Parts: sequence; C-alpha cells; structure tokens
Amino acid sequence: MNRILLISLGAALGANARYWLGVWAAKHLGVAFPYATLFVNVTGSLALGFLVSLTSEHVPVTPETRLLIGVGFLGAYTTFSSFAVESLSLAQNSGNWHGLFNIFANNLVGLACALAGMWLARQIA
Repeated sequence: MNRILLISLGAALGANARYWLGVWAAKHLGVAFPYATLFVNVTGSLALGFLVSLTSEHVPVTPETRLLIGVGFLGAYTTFSSFAVESLSLAQNSGNWHGLFNIFANNLVGLACALAGMWLARQIA
C-alpha cells in the first residue's frame, strides 16, 4: 500500500481516537483542567516508547507498519510522544544536556511562539 495512504489511514484513526477521548474526558472529568490532553500525551508517549523499543530491539516490523502506527496513528493522536521519545534518545545517545536542551527549547520556544501568535491575532482582530 502507498506510504502516504498508510500514514493517512493511521492519522484518521489517531485523530478520531483523540477526539473521542476528549469527549469522554469532558463528560466524566469536566473541563476545568485539560485532562484529555494530559491523558493523550501520557498514553501516546507510553505507546510510542513501547513501539520504538519493541520494534527496534525485539520484534522486527515492516517500515509500513511503523508509518501506519508510529507516524500516522500516534502522530495524529499526539506529537508529544515524539517529543518525549526524541528527548530521551538525545539524552541517551548524545548526553543529558542535549536531551535537556531539547526539552527546554521545545517548551520555552513553543510557549513564546504561542504567545506571539496570540499577540499577532489580537493586532489584526
């Protein structure tokens, strides 16, 4: 199957899983705290960490399977899982400072850019 179609199929499933989890969380836990986002980030990180370790160390899978699940499903479910696994990989392979830099850079620059985006939107509105 075409790689783009595999990614698209996984992404459609992942995005819907995230949506339905959000609906469930809002109904059962309320909306005062972003429980759905927290749960998605935590479970997505667990799933991608498990997938990467299992498929690179124990159970070989096809590149198409990695695209379907890792890039497609988990990529649409949460990008935080990629961030978490990449930060740990950097720390393990290039030193703790590289992993910590990735964590701080993503969080600080991401928050600064979100703030800048909000400011820009207010300027044109």
